[in-house]
Amino acid sequence: MAIDLVTKFLPYVDEMFSTESKKSLLTNQDFEWTGAHTVKVYKITTAPMNDYNRSGTAGENWSRYGAVSSLDATTEEFTLKKDRSFTFAIDKLDQDETGNQLAAATALARQTREVVIPEVDKYTYGVMCTNAGNKPAAATLTADNLYTEILKASQALDDAEAPETGRVLVVSPAVYVLMKQCKDIVMETDIGNDLRLKGVIGMLDGATVLKVPANRLPENFGFLLAHPSATVAPTKLEDYKAHENPPGISGSLVEGRICYDAFVLDNKKKALYYQENKSA
Repeated sequence: MAIDLVTKFLPYVDEMFSTESKKSLLTNQDFEWTGAHTVKVYKITTAPMNDYNRSGTAGENWSRYGAVSSLDATTEEFTLKKDRSFTFAIDKLDQDETGNQLAAATALARQTREVVIPEVDKYTYGVMCTNAGNKPAAATLTADNLYTEILKASQALDDAEAPETGRVLVVSPAVYVLMKQCKDIVMETDIGNDLRLKGVIGMLDGATVLKVPANRLPENFGFLLAHPSATVAPTKLEDYKAHENPPGISGSLVEGRICYDAFVLDNKKKALYYQENKSA
């Protein structure tokens, strides 16, 4: 006797895990790109201090205050390089015969969550690590030396006179395990729910600690201690749309475009300390 068993499809999609972006805690939006694709900012030098000469005679380019200096006014140029896009179509029958699980709105949200945000994050973290003003030689991080290396980073930012408040420590899940194993590290975990929703897992020596998935970080990432003032991460254009029954397609056409970039300011790059983790 043959029996055909019933196969049942549930109105459920096995979604991939994805985390929210945390780059807003590490970067700033201080510059305005509206109406322009390139922004230039000035870097102004200062004058040296002199010993005042109470009895000297003033001459050309000299006074009792010392030699008269000229200030340099050079510029940094920031041109947006990342202009990215995607598109896909959903046939009307495909949507109907999958129980509306293949719908334009949910597919667009999935694309943004699983593709767009991870790409922007990975690019931004890469720019910050590559252009960090403090990049010591790669070290093998262990539970025994990790806190010492983090203290070195904090000292480097102190010596660079970077702001003490607002610093962020970025670690990978693997390095976070080492932090938990280090007997010298005691994190303050009594933080507000608003920070927890942004991905903050604690505070260490006044710095906000963020745990970021390894696939969004550079290879052999150890940790990054950063102040948000050092990195500008603009998103000039973010445009997503779904067209219903456009010419040539029976169904939906989804299109998306995002123009973004990340820049480390030359005079503030010392507020970034990147430690590469060397394999044991």
